[in-house]
Order: sequence, then C-alpha cells, then structure tokens
Amino acid sequence: MRSAVATPRGRAVAPPASPGVGNPAPDGAAPVPGTAGAARDGEPVAADGTAPAAADGNDAVPEGPWGPLGPFAGPAPDGPVDGAAAPRARVLVLRALGLGDLLAGVPALRALRRSFPRHELVLAAPAGLAPVARATGAVDRLLPASAPGRAVPRALDWTGPPPDVAVDLHGDGPPSHRLLQRLRPLRLLAFAHPGTPEIEGPPRYAREHERDRWCRLLGWYGIDADPTDLLLPRPHTASPAPGAVVLHPGAGAPARCWPVERYAAVATALRGHGVRVVVTGGADEDDLVARLAERADLPDTDVFAGGPPLELLRALVAGARAVVSGDTGIAHLAVAHAAPTVTLFGPVPPSHWGPPPHPRHIALWHGPRGDPHGRRPDPALLRITPEEVLRAVRRLPGTPNPGGGNAP
Repeated sequence: MRSAVATPRGRAVAPPASPGVGNPAPDGAAPVPGTAGAARDGEPVAADGTAPAAADGNDAVPEGPWGPLGPFAGPAPDGPVDGAAAPRARVLVLRALGLGDLLAGVPALRALRRSFPRHELVLAAPAGLAPVARATGAVDRLLPASAPGRAVPRALDWTGPPPDVAVDLHGDGPPSHRLLQRLRPLRLLAFAHPGTPEIEGPPRYAREHERDRWCRLLGWYGIDADPTDLLLPRPHTASPAPGAVVLHPGAGAPARCWPVERYAAVATALRGHGVRVVVTGGADEDDLVARLAERADLPDTDVFAGGPPLELLRALVAGARAVVSGDTGIAHLAVAHAAPTVTLFGPVPPSHWGPPPHPRHIALWHGPRGDPHGRRPDPALLRITPEEVLRAVRRLPGTPNPGGGNAP
C-alpha cells in the first residue's frame, strides 16, 4: 500500500506511481541536462504551518524530508517492474513565454527541482530559451511550446503517460488550466479561478511582483520557494566587449521603448568620457539598433543586432560594466548574472517586474501606471531623461564617473 500524501487542506491522496529511470524524452524535446537538488529539510507542514493530517484509512505521511506533495511522490524502485524498466515520474511546468518571464520563474523552478529531485522536470517553453533553461540547473528537458504574444499555446507535444504533476506558471485562468488538464496529470498546481472551480489553489493578486507570485503559488501547496534564488552561473563564453556599457533600446511593446534619441544621447556622453558602449537588439529590432548606432557614431564592432545567440548575449551581459534598458528580457538577464543595471520603467512599475533590492540595480520610475500594450512610449517612461540615466550609471558601485573619479 502506498503512503498517503497530505494536501494543503489536510486531505490525504495517494501519490503517483513510484518513479524509476530510463524514460526517453518526449518527442521534440530538447535535452537540457539539469542538476538535481536535494529534498528540502524538515517535517511536513501544511500551507497554514500545521502538520498535515492523514485521512481516515490511509497511512500518515512517512517521516523524512517530505512536503505535502512529497519530493519523489514515493521511493524510486531499485530495479525493473514486471520485467520492464519503470517509467521515470515527470513534472511538467508550463511557462511558454519570453526570456524575462523564464528568468522571473527561476526561483519557482528551483523549488520544484528540490521538491521533486528524482522526477524528470520538463519545461514547456520556447525552444530558443534552451540555453537559459539549462543554466538554471533546474530543468531536465525543454518541450518546445510558444504562441504569438503572451497567448497560451493551443497544444503541447506531450507523449507517454500523463504527467505526475503539472504546474501552471504561465497564466491564472481557464486557457492555461485547460491546456494542462487535457494531459490528465495526476496533480495540477495552479491559481484558483471561477472558470475552473475544480482546481483548488490560492487566489491570484494583480499587484504582486512576478517572482513572488509564483513562489507564493508553490508555497500554498507546501513547496518552499525563495524569490531571491535567481542567479545563473557565469557563462563559459568570453564577452566580446568586456567592461562595456550595454544599451538595449528595444522591448516587447512600444509602450516600454524609451526613445532611441535619448539612448543615443546617453551613448554619446559615455563615449565622450572614454567608456565603451555597445548596443544590442532582438531579431525584429534592427531598425532601432541601426538608428541608435548611427546617431551615437558607434563602430560596427560595437553593434550586436539581429538577435544575437543567447550564449553570446549572456557573455556580453555578464561581462558588462552596466546594462541600460527598458523593462524587458535583457534587464532580467543582467540581474541573473549579477551585472549592474539601470532599468527604465513605464508603464509597469518596478514593484511588478523590477530587480531585487541591491546597490548594483537602479530602477527609474516616475509613474503613474499605464497601458503595457500601448503603441507609443508611455508618458511615465518619457519622464525619464538622459541626464537622469547618466546620473544613475555614475551611482552604480565600481562604475567610473564620466565626470571624473569613481561613482560614490
């Protein structure tokens, strides 16, 4: 008889079949070698901090490092079952969004890795994010999944048995819930929503930092997650411009794009004091990059257009003197590599997507909130001036002061 695992509400449910080894990747999945974390220490506790109660007729949660869901959902068998290798239990995490979204979800992914160290952790996300998924040390395989904008994919190319656990880190409503439910997971972890009343989960709060949101979701299910656990290891690739200030004028929406002319003014001032400046841009941002490079008279060697490979971008950011950008993926990448940042916010405040409190990160924001999908730079963003950005760069620890000496 399998031991029961208590849920946050005190009920006990039978865990999924014990995991084994040797399960092949789902079709189309790119291998991402992960680093299995240790099960979290301590006695099992429910979401309210009390010991979980066992349901009548079932065994209590066994002693050891178990949370309400259990780190393995049962011990792994030592050998074949009925003459065949037992399939390895799997956790499927849906986060089919962009680079910044993936990086904001790293603390939650690592918490899942620690709680399910013997499961295969499969991340449904865009294929191009595989290098960053690999660098998190939390993901075993990436299942390519994406949709235009921030929409929910229509389907997932999942094969084999249903996931033992499915985790919705993508959205908070029926579209993403139903996508995962169609795979018939044994457990689904998600926010509660009136459109899917069968899912018992915590409420979603609109005004909550993105990292905190997903850690709170897991905490409701008894999985400890640390929102500050977001740093990535330094890339093996050498930076093509060590010590440069990186400017990134693009963003996912025009509302979050500070004018190119202002970036050019910052670049010109920095270069006038001997600071190397490089500019980067996504695959569809060549025009922005070209205009900035022309206005700031940047040499071709300092222009990285066309969406440089993620490994090169990681190296560039990790070796940067500072990264100046809007609220977009490269800002999160810089934070993950402990690079100094000046991030220009508007229309969304840094309380939602900003860097963690640290002297090496400066978030500029004047408010009020606006439309994040607007077709023009948001008025709050336009309140930030080139002079303000230059002052912020000078205030970063260890950053040379263009006016002489070192920044305080």
